[in-house]
Amino acid sequence: DTIKNCKETLLKYLQEFKSGDKVILKLESAVQKGMYFPRFHGKEGIVTAKQGRCYKIAIKDIKKEKTVIVHPVHLKKA
Repeated sequence: DTIKNCKETLLKYLQEFKSGDKVILKLESAVQKGMYFPRFHGKEGIVTAKQGRCYKIAIKDIKKEKTVIVHPVHLKKA
């Protein structure tokens, strides 16, 4: 059971996204790097660019367009 969880996390850690992909912010508590502010949990956004190992995600927060830098382990394809 532990190996299955480790394997899933590893696959999420290595996943790739292209500019324009729709993603959902889903926190993976086992990895602290590249975490976003908890208020954005569950929000849907669009990948705009890659910055190092992380991705820039454009999300809409109330009426404003915001950019969040997130590690791919915390992202899920929409």
